Amino acid sequence: MKVVIGSDHAGFKLKEKLKVFFDKNKIDYEDVGPYKYDKNDDYPHYSVKVAEKVVKLKCKGVIIGKSGQGEAIASNKVKGIRAMVYYGKDKKIIKLSREHNDSNILSLGAGFLSEKEASEAVKLFLSTKFSNHSRHKRRLNEISKFEKR
Repeated sequence: MKVVIGSDHAGFKLKEKLKVFFDKNKIDYEDVGPYKYDKNDDYPHYSVKVAEKVVKLKCKGVIIGKSGQGEAIASNKVKGIRAMVYYGKDKKIIKLSREHNDSNILSLGAGFLSEKEASEAVKLFLSTKFSNHSRHKRRLNEISKFEKR
């Protein structure tokens, strides 16, 4: 499975470390930027770029910013995206978001996570399957009715 990854300036360093994690674990990925640190870049551009690729390729995505909140908000504007935020503590939320919500983007808060925590979060996100339970499928169908584009 391919993973699309992107960040803003606040998540750039962690993004580069996660790419090493992907290489080491033979995870196929596409980096949509930024490709160099720029303290003036903004997250909406990269968040939407990740989201659009995730929809097009029917894959998973990882976006990284200072808190991950704005990145998830921007990504969730793209039809078909269900981005979740993780910035530490209990990883059970990642598992639940995949099993119950079939989340397809993990938004990480680089300002709150170590490299190890982020790698573990990504590993759990990628390895957890959607439950396919009828109530969760029904709810996802309900959500999709609200999408505008």
